[in-house]
Order: sequence, then structure tokens, then C-alpha cells
Amino acid sequence: MVNARHVAGDAVDFDAMRTLGDIARYQARHRPRAVALSFEGREIDYETFNRHSNQVANKLLQQGVSKGQRIAYIGKNSDYFYEILFGAAKVGAVMTSIGWRLAPAEIAYMLEDSGAALLFAGPEVEVQVREALRLVGHPVEVVALEPCGLSSVLFEVWRSKGSPQNVEFRPSEEDVVLQLYTSGTTGRPKGAMLAHRSILSVRRAASKAGLNWSAWNADDINLAAMPVFHVGGSVWGIVGLFHGVKSIVVREFDPLKVLDFIEQHNISKIFMVPSALRIVVNEPRARQVDFSRLRYIIYGSSPMPLDLLRQCMDVFGCGFCQTYGLTETCGTIVYLPPEDHDRSGNQRMRSAGIPMPGVEIKVVDEQGRTLPPGTVGEIMTRSEANMVGYWGMPEATARALDPEGWLRTGDAGYTDEDGYLYISDRIKDMIISGAENIYPAEVENVIHDHPAVADVAVIGVPDEKWGEAVKAVVVLHPGAAADASEIIAFAKSRVASFKAPKSVDFVDALPRNAAGKILRRELREPYWIGLERRVN
Repeated sequence: MVNARHVAGDAVDFDAMRTLGDIARYQARHRPRAVALSFEGREIDYETFNRHSNQVANKLLQQGVSKGQRIAYIGKNSDYFYEILFGAAKVGAVMTSIGWRLAPAEIAYMLEDSGAALLFAGPEVEVQVREALRLVGHPVEVVALEPCGLSSVLFEVWRSKGSPQNVEFRPSEEDVVLQLYTSGTTGRPKGAMLAHRSILSVRRAASKAGLNWSAWNADDINLAAMPVFHVGGSVWGIVGLFHGVKSIVVREFDPLKVLDFIEQHNISKIFMVPSALRIVVNEPRARQVDFSRLRYIIYGSSPMPLDLLRQCMDVFGCGFCQTYGLTETCGTIVYLPPEDHDRSGNQRMRSAGIPMPGVEIKVVDEQGRTLPPGTVGEIMTRSEANMVGYWGMPEATARALDPEGWLRTGDAGYTDEDGYLYISDRIKDMIISGAENIYPAEVENVIHDHPAVADVAVIGVPDEKWGEAVKAVVVLHPGAAADASEIIAFAKSRVASFKAPKSVDFVDALPRNAAGKILRRELREPYWIGLERRVN
């Protein structure tokens, strides 16, 4: 089936692109001179991108890298990441992308666990990687993305030694191509194995369905700014290549520079997290930039408070789409379409949205029984976007994926009568107070509505009487004033008293990871010091 969406006047055959290698070859044939990637003044067209990824593929084969073997990337964003990823995909190798902010021991664990013997590294990780390599039990060859003390072998020189010819091997869309480590709050990180079909199936279905926010025009310009060690960063760049548009790759996401990129590069689509959007719209210059080329902002990783959304709608004047997904689902599986975004607010804006085409969602109880609309339980999903499993962890895979292909998300929520999904919280973040289950996100959504509150996180802290008590950690708007009693009373007027915070702490900023998610464990830890268990 050929989709009706057009690039440069030609219908795009999304069915012809079943693997990442197919994307490079297809776009090289149909849009050879169109710019694929732009990075700090360096631009490559689709023909060059295909040739470079061929060189990577052939060089990997020269070094004995074959199907199923892991290679690793650690560094900030670069166009080279996509050349290496697509080159590895062409020979069936698996890219393991590692967070550049991690400690040496964490980096060493991922290199050891994946078995990667070839590492592509950026200059910003020189100190951590040198220490990590001393902890790894097998030899690791390092190729430097840019000049640094890690290696005398530079990527451009390394790549030039590979043939530009197409490789004969053709992977299956069921083959694993990307391995991303989850940032779980307990235990060792797990390597989620994502196949070609995990990455492309839902995007293909969305393109065929004609979803307005998911459609791309030939002259669209994509901003690829989220870190590539997160699924939202790596896959968002792939989406741009899949649709044959130009992607501006940003080395490191800096909210203060987003306005410059929009202005200088005529960006038309962006994926951002709400915490970053807040910084951008609060910049005084945001009211002076011409956003007429900006068509859609796709946001995810956390809910968007209504007051922030109103502010963003006023400033950007474009369409907004909320997305929900996991590393294990290769990103987006649920979306809240632009037409459900209402400046005055509505019930649906408190939801994550409806399933993407080809995605099934259900909510189950502890025994796995499907629950009716309006009842909170664990969210499960089934689609081709689901991961293959966790690398080297069959028991963890079996706990996450049932024999019928349903994936446990670890998130609690419910659906309404129209099929909209509402996220209550991570099940592991659930607070049990006096035998009542309390989901922090529900309480946070309420407190966010207080006019003085800029940001909030709700956590469970030890309580002698109730086991756990609800605490709100609040960031106030600059110049705003509110005390604990006011915040507590405000919450009690909108949720059951047992859900309202019993205490409030005020801080300057909440700790978040690179994807914008609140680090609840970091917030909780000081209150649980000296206790054997982190639940009461």
C-alpha cells in the first residue's frame, strides 16, 4: 500500500521501508539531493547519508562485527550517531546507546552487559569512559567522534576505510537493531531490545491513517534535540529520516537556545518535554520570535499542566499533541490529538489520549483480569511496537511480556467510556497510606492548578500512624507566595482528604533526569534514611 502523503511530489511507499537500512536506500533513490541531517553547519543529503552508512556497515564487517553483536555509542547528539546506527542496522548489528551523564561504574556495567567490543565516544565523556574501560572485563576498541584523548582513531578516518557499496546482507524486520537501557529505580538497568518493527510499525500505521500531527510535508524541518540515549531522542531522529525531511541535530538540548533554532532554521516540528517548554516560554524573547513556520509541538514524558499549556498555546500559536509511551514500547503508543487541546481546559486534557493505530490497551487488576472503564489498575499494551525482551534477562522478560504479547507497563491508570487513557502513576511510586492507594500524579495535577505553583512532586514519607504520609515538594513561581497550609487546603478542596498532602516542602527546583522525568527516588531518599525498606 502506498501512502497518500507526498514528499517532493511523489507518494511515499512506507511499506518499502521495513528496516532502517531500507530507509537509507529508499530516500537515497527518491530524495538524493535533499538534506537529511544538519549538525553545527555540517549538512549531508540522503544520497550521502546512505553512502556513509554503507561505509560504516562495510567497516564493521571488516572488523568482524556480525548479526546480533552489540556496538556502543556514548556521547552527546551528533549526525554521526545516525550514520553508525543505520550502518550497524545494515549488517544486523545492534546499537547500544549509553547515557553520557552516567558514572564510570554505570557505563562499565552497560558495556560489560552488552558485550560491546567497539565503542564510539564523544569528547565530553573522556574522563568517565577512561575510568569505565578499566572496569570492563573484555577489550573495547574506542573510535573517537571528535579529537580527544580517548583514541587516536577518528570516526571520519575510520569510516573512510569502509567501502561505499551496498552490503549484501538484508536483516529481517524482526531483528533487534537498538538496545536502550531502562533507568529503573531499583536494581540494575535492563537492556530493552528494540527490533526494526518496534521502531517503524506504529509510525507506518500512523502515516497511513493520515493523523494530522503525524503527517510530514516535503519542506518540514525537524528539530532532533532530545538525547539519543533516550528512546524519545533516538527514535525522533529516525522518524525524520523515515519521512524524508531535514532534521536539525542539536548536540545538547538547551531550552534557552531553542528559540534560536526555531528562528534560524524555520523549524516546523519539535518534540519536547513540558519542563523544557516551561523554560522556553518564560524567556522574554519568546514573545518576539516569529513562529509562523512551527506547525506542531509534540510533548511527552510527563503531563502538561493546564496553565503551562495555555501559555504555550498563546506564545507558539501551533498545534499540540501529547504522547505516552515507554522505552519498552519504542516510544509513543498513546496520543492526545491537537483537536482535544482546548485553551479553556476539558476533561480529556487530563488524559494521555487514545491508542495509536495498531496499538491495543487494557487495564487489569492484580490477577490479570480486565477492568471496566473508570477503574484503576495496571496498564497493559500489545502491538508490534513492543520490545523483543530484555537482553540476557529471560525471567524479567517473562514478567514483563505475557505469552499473548501483552506488555506490563508498570503504570497505573484507567480508561473512560470513549477509550481515553488516564495515567494515575507508576505503580512503584504508589503511596499506601492507611491501606488506601494514592497515586502521586493525581495529586500533582491538582496542586499544579494553584496559581502560585510552578512545579510540584508528590512522594510518600514514613508515618508512624498511617505507614506512609503524602508530602508535596513545591516550586513556586518567581515572586509568588503560598504557605503549606494554603497548599494543603487547596488540595483538599479538589481531592479526597486522605490523598491531600499532610506536609509541604518548598524548593527552588525539582531534580529531573535528561528526559525531564522527576527523580522521585532522589526526593524520597532523605526521608527514608535508616529504614530497612522504602515502603512502610
